Formats: sequence, C-alpha cells, structure tokens
Amino acid sequence: MEVKAIHRTARIAPRKARLVIDLIRGKDVAEAQAILMFTQRAASPLILKVLNSAIANATHNNGLEADKLYVKEAYVSEGVTMKRMRPRAQGKGDIIQKRTSHITVVVEQREGEEE
Repeated sequence: MEVKAIHRTARIAPRKARLVIDLIRGKDVAEAQAILMFTQRAASPLILKVLNSAIANATHNNGLEADKLYVKEAYVSEGVTMKRMRPRAQGKGDIIQKRTSHITVVVEQREGEEE
C-alpha cells in the first residue's frame, strides 16, 4: 500500500528542488531523513517536512510500521509562477519570475515484510 504527501506551491524553483529529491528516491525512510538533515540546500527542510508527513500518514491513517517504509516515488513538478516587475533604466521594467514547486513523496512498505 502506497501512501503519499504533497506540498503544493512551495516557494522554491523546481530545478533546485530536483537536485535534492534525486538523493532520496528509493532509499529507506530513516536513511532519507538522515540525508535530508545533512544536505546543505534550501529545499532540504521543505522535502524533509513532506517526507515526515508521508510517514505520519502511513503510520496513523494506514497502520504501517515506520521502520519498514521506503521512498517509492519522489518528484517535483512545476507550480504557478509569480511575476514581479523590477525597475530598469530609462523607465523600463524587467519581469522577474518567482517559480514555485509541487513536491510529492510516496512511501510504501517493503515487499515480503507485510503482516
């Protein structure tokens, strides 16, 4: 049984978040948590929160054991882009695109370890 958690419209660019999410895909949840705690990237705390939420969903809502879970899927898709103006020379303006991300983490119990 797979359980997921989603953080929608996270204020980080998807390109930056994908660098971190690739580190935890396929790992046990304890190992993934350790990786995220010691990774020096801005996306790490956001992804750690989503991972912890997925673990909590699995244990509280579906009765799975936390120590038998692993990260089955983890991906970042592009959210809405906020557009802002920056003043430039001669009364002109440039558009600044503030990108957002949808962070999804799916955890599942390892095969052969079900009760």
